[in-house]
Amino acid sequence: MTIRIFIPRDAAAVACGADAVVAAVQQAAQKAKLAVEIVRNGSRGMLWIEPLMEVEDAGVRYAFGPMTTADATKIVASLTKAGAAKIKHPLALGPTEEIPFFKKQTRLTFARCGLTDPVSLADYKAHGGYKGLERALAVGPMGIVDEVTKSGLRGRGGAGFPTGIKWKTVHDTPMGQQKYIVCNADEGDSGTFADRMIMEGDPFVLIEGMTIAGIAVGATKGYIYLRSEYPHAEIALNQAIGHARAAGLLGPTVAGSPHAFDLEVRMGAGAYVCGEETSLLESLEGKRGLVRAKPPLPAHKGLFGQPTVINNVLSLSAVPFILSDGATAYFDYGMGRSRGTMPIQLAGNIKHGGLFETAFGITLGELVDDIGGGTYSGRPVKAVQVGGPLGAYFPRGYFDTPFDYEAFAARDGLIGHAGVVVFDETANMAKQARFAFHFCAAESCGKCTPCRIGAVRGRETMDKIIAGHDTQANLAVVEDLCNTMKFGSLCALGGFTPYPVSSALNHFPEDFGRVQKLPVAAE
Repeated sequence: MTIRIFIPRDAAAVACGADAVVAAVQQAAQKAKLAVEIVRNGSRGMLWIEPLMEVEDAGVRYAFGPMTTADATKIVASLTKAGAAKIKHPLALGPTEEIPFFKKQTRLTFARCGLTDPVSLADYKAHGGYKGLERALAVGPMGIVDEVTKSGLRGRGGAGFPTGIKWKTVHDTPMGQQKYIVCNADEGDSGTFADRMIMEGDPFVLIEGMTIAGIAVGATKGYIYLRSEYPHAEIALNQAIGHARAAGLLGPTVAGSPHAFDLEVRMGAGAYVCGEETSLLESLEGKRGLVRAKPPLPAHKGLFGQPTVINNVLSLSAVPFILSDGATAYFDYGMGRSRGTMPIQLAGNIKHGGLFETAFGITLGELVDDIGGGTYSGRPVKAVQVGGPLGAYFPRGYFDTPFDYEAFAARDGLIGHAGVVVFDETANMAKQARFAFHFCAAESCGKCTPCRIGAVRGRETMDKIIAGHDTQANLAVVEDLCNTMKFGSLCALGGFTPYPVSSALNHFPEDFGRVQKLPVAAE
């Protein structure tokens, strides 16, 4: 009998030594004359126990982790005497899906991630893949748009704009024009890794979602704009695209239908600003990544001047479920205008960091204290930044905030890409405010003055405040700069930089009276 062992090919697992664990398992199995099949699956998202090894026993997968080569060797040797369920080992965690962090989730978008071989089309189909495309072909373009609209799906990349409205706008542009689907996979926010996980762990769901989008709006060509720091995702995507194309699920006749759609992966050059949709389009066209003025909107005049749908990875990856299970099934999750689930990424100083997909409405406190287990250091939580480096810092007093677009906006915050970064009591929020200006100055495309100049002046002024020079007068300058950048910047890079700065000032005023010189390394 062949024993199936699952060890992730996910970049996080590989960084923790997954490849070495695979080699150890192979050697131990050969020595014990044990027949094993090693499946390089995606990550389950419980990053504090990576590399995670799962052993299948009577149809149930048992987890062991975080694995070392020595422990892998011992566990494989134990399999010659007993099944995975009976192995007693310090790293034995029991059935994977019974681990509390995993069991508490509602996995719609990430339903297959960690379960299947990411680049096996047969595996994908065996777990419900391409049922969404099948229904999409049955209901037709306008039927798809209606279904996505009714689901309440909003953009998962930042602004939360209704996906159905964007698709209908492109759908309604005159036929006969070349239309495009562009996936924004330039995941550059600190503390975010959901896009990478889905592309490495279940690339077919993104391919299927983009194919459905193409049929919905009449686009025949799609591009995945992938950040250059994701080589593992590039490999998985290109392998999966090749398999889909060979099976007739991409190309001139998608699944035998009259609809044509094909895909191509394009690598970015490492600019944070290219996560902004118009700057991304410029880069995709081979130009410098500069932000475009709007209007015209990309839906009317986007890639190469043609009508273009731009959505991020998580938005497009949610579409197959919506089509296969129906808009109502998706809409039934969530709260208010925030419908469905959100893959939330827990990072920073947190005990249980990883990906947690759940319905909108869970509170920030539940995420940090209950799901995340509090800080890794064991010290009290001081601040939580949600939404990447341009997100607001929330104090513990805001832990009752439900994870909802409008609830965060009401408290001058934003969900963004749902990255949650935790800081303990040792964090200096004046330095964090300075970092926001420094980050904006380093990443600005330089097109508009508020962002290009304001961020540099902000960083210089924060240096004066941290050094204790004329603190009150300089704090007034910072507030003025924040207003100028917020309302005068061309895009969200400059426009959102005031969120972390202002929130740090408002919630942690005691940190802005400290006299402390920044180390040179901070530059």
